Amino acid sequence: MVARLPDAPPVHGRADGATIAAVFAVALLIVPARLVLKLLPLSLTPANVVSLAAALLWLCAQLTLTLGVAKGRNPVRTALFAYFTAMVATYGFATWGYMESDELNLTDHAFVLVVASVGIALTVCDGARGHRRLDFLLKTLVVGGAVISVIGALQFLFSVDLTRMLELPILRYSTEGDSFVLERADLRRVAATTGHPIEFGVTCAMLLPLAAHYATKARLRAEPALRWWACTLLIGLGLMFSVSRSAMLSLLVVGVVLFAGWSGRRRLHALLVAAGFLVVIRLAVPGLLGTIFGLFSNLSNDESIQYRTHDYAVASHEIGRHFWLGRGLGTWYAPKHQIFDNQYILSMVETGLIGTLAYAGLFVVAFYAALKARHLTADPGTRDLGLTIAACLLVPLVGSFTFDLLSFATVTGLSFVLIGAAGALLRAVRADQLAPSQRSGPTIEVTR
Repeated sequence: MVARLPDAPPVHGRADGATIAAVFAVALLIVPARLVLKLLPLSLTPANVVSLAAALLWLCAQLTLTLGVAKGRNPVRTALFAYFTAMVATYGFATWGYMESDELNLTDHAFVLVVASVGIALTVCDGARGHRRLDFLLKTLVVGGAVISVIGALQFLFSVDLTRMLELPILRYSTEGDSFVLERADLRRVAATTGHPIEFGVTCAMLLPLAAHYATKARLRAEPALRWWACTLLIGLGLMFSVSRSAMLSLLVVGVVLFAGWSGRRRLHALLVAAGFLVVIRLAVPGLLGTIFGLFSNLSNDESIQYRTHDYAVASHEIGRHFWLGRGLGTWYAPKHQIFDNQYILSMVETGLIGTLAYAGLFVVAFYAALKARHLTADPGTRDLGLTIAACLLVPLVGSFTFDLLSFATVTGLSFVLIGAAGALLRAVRADQLAPSQRSGPTIEVTR
């Protein structure tokens, strides 16, 4: 006898994985990154708590057949399991022997954050069911990016820091004395609510393509376009105000991917819009474009470049000591050790070759999933969204060469949300190709 239990589709108005991820996105982007909850043994941000709850809810939902949570194979889901397995192996290897108390506490904390990151990615991948719910989540990210860009613009233009108004009684600063505003070539470098101007710039570079997607496809969706063009402009300004070399490199990578997939007409429109934007920047903020150009014109004498390369010998020695599984998650930290402004080097030291390959593989597989979704559908809006998510996912993959990405909570959380979004988009496209009778859910075979 075969009993078919319907895998119930999400009920209109009922919370799902996209709802939880949207709450996570708001907490991630709006609450300053250095504010953590009081009275907890670990330094956890509100976004961390939401993502840990999401991991628990995802696990519980996998034990049911009636909540509409997707099950079954998905390349992104497989990559997340492989990454988590690698982190478990690293954690087990590091804690098997003796560890100093400070490093043991840090590796415990780092493993909790791994659970949170994987949990929110799986929640998006399996819980954001259908195009409408995925759009809801991604639009939340775009609006959040516009909000923090306004905060960054006020910091840059007027030295007004709105983050001080977000110091809620239940929160405390994880590090005291650090400013959200730095200086470079007589210009302010702003971080908005993120941990550092580099992180702010890279975050904007990941959100800018999504904002542009919803702006250009608004007519196709029968939506007002002006609001999304406003978000695109604000996020673009935030990227410029970070005065970050990593942000510019990220924008270049995004542009290469998008130009490769766009039509000739859209490429021309994008170039005209970019030219107009640069003219506005030149007139509104004299000296900003010159400073950004100077970041690349004098690389051989740049102190930040020299600082990033001087510690390769130390890294090589540490990598050789624990080549396969590393010395332990989160155990290489300042001021006890030298900082590697390169996530791949840091991952090789902390998680070894296996963990580093698993980390890079996450973005490669998610990039493939987004392009696969683009290939499987004829819908122009979905095709463009697949290309856009793929472009966004290359930002952390490339940005990991220029800074220690996983040390920054905002860009890490955003990266894992977009990894999950790639899997969710592929699920939605494949579901569109099924006949209605094939969407009724799993079967359970009972033998008598």
